Parts: sequence; C-alpha cells; structure tokens
Amino acid sequence: MRKLAFAALIVVTLACIASAQDKSKRPSPPASAHCAFGDGKTIHVDYSSPRMKDPKTGQPRKIFGGLVPYDKEWRTGANEATTFVTTADVTVNGANVPAGSYTLFTVPSEGTWKLIISKKTGEWGIPYPGEKDDLARVDMKKETLSKPVENFTISFDKTGPKSCRMKLEWETTRAYVDISEK
Repeated sequence: MRKLAFAALIVVTLACIASAQDKSKRPSPPASAHCAFGDGKTIHVDYSSPRMKDPKTGQPRKIFGGLVPYDKEWRTGANEATTFVTTADVTVNGANVPAGSYTLFTVPSEGTWKLIISKKTGEWGIPYPGEKDDLARVDMKKETLSKPVENFTISFDKTGPKSCRMKLEWETTRAYVDISEK
C-alpha cells in the first residue's frame, strides 16, 4: 500500500510540475514572429504576449503611459526577455546588427520610441541590463491604430526580397522599424 501511495504522489507531483511549466497557460502566453529573406536566412523573435485586460479582474488597463511607463526601458512583452535571433547580418533602421542572438527592449514615449538591441541574452525580462550591453538604439516610427489590439503582438511584413518591417502593436499603438539584409 505504501508503494502505491508513493507512486501516486510522484505522479501527482510530476503532473503539477508539467502543468506549472506549460507556458501556454500563462496570462501572457508565448508567441513568436519570423521574417525569411530570399536567400533562406531568417530573423526569429520569441516573446510573451500580455493582454490589455487585467488577467485577474478582466478590466481594461491603460497600457502605454500606464502599465508600461513612458520614457523607461521596457522588456517588450512579458515574462522572459524577448529574443531576436538573426542568421543574417542586417541593418535595423541603419544600425549594423551582425548575425547572432540578442535581447530586445524598447523605450515607449508619447513621441518617438526607441528600440534597444542588447548583446546580453538569457536573462529574465527585467531588469534592463544597462546601456553597457546595448549593441544599438534606434528610433522607431509610431502610428495610432484605428482599433485597439488586445494582445501585444510582434509581427513582420515582407517589404522586399532582402527586407522586412518589424511591427509592435498593442492598445492603439503601432511602433515599427525597417530591417534589411546586408
């Protein structure tokens, strides 16, 4: 009987661990975006997608200038740091980014946003590791969306065989940068 109880305890414990590690059940589930260049080289972004509605109350939240303060480094999503992996040497709004793995941060603002490409990888999304680890800081263009976007989203639009536009959308804001393969 003891062996059976012990075995049941192990099964329940393993089930709890597996459930706790299921990232899709988080209030800000994992998401990804991808850009493929004409020569097979790619950019891949992994991030967590928070929601406009508070996961505890279901009430809408003020995102930019509220939950996400203006003029401070933001992890560009939730949970683990947002990763940016490119297999091509690229330029991001004119800044040279060699092929490799990076972390993305942004500085939202009422005016121009900044995209931060950090050389430091593998950390939790906060705190921001500091400017000493920045590979580049580039201006992002910003526009107001006609309809609110509930789920924070990063996506790519193909703009040519060797270029794409990376867009960040949430609430009624779209911020974007142009990326070209070198």
